[in-house]
Amino acid sequence: MRVVAELPHPEFKITIFSMNQKFIVKMERGILEQSYKIPEMDLTDGVNSVFELLDEEFLKTCAARFVEMGKDFKASYHRYNY
Repeated sequence: MRVVAELPHPEFKITIFSMNQKFIVKMERGILEQSYKIPEMDLTDGVNSVFELLDEEFLKTCAARFVEMGKDFKASYHRYNY
């Protein structure tokens, strides 16, 4: 797996990898992580097409998903410890 690009974002880290004819887009925020696998054959312009997929609306939903993931994990952690 090789790193193709890292994109700046104020709320989380975005890294794009290339592996086995797929692009893997990974978003990281603290202990949480989201990843998306996209076959290279589905994209017409390589990694530039990945950049287009990462539009403002998609990134907003990813940020909201991180909030929900954090709530889920926190609730599970409290059930485990209390």
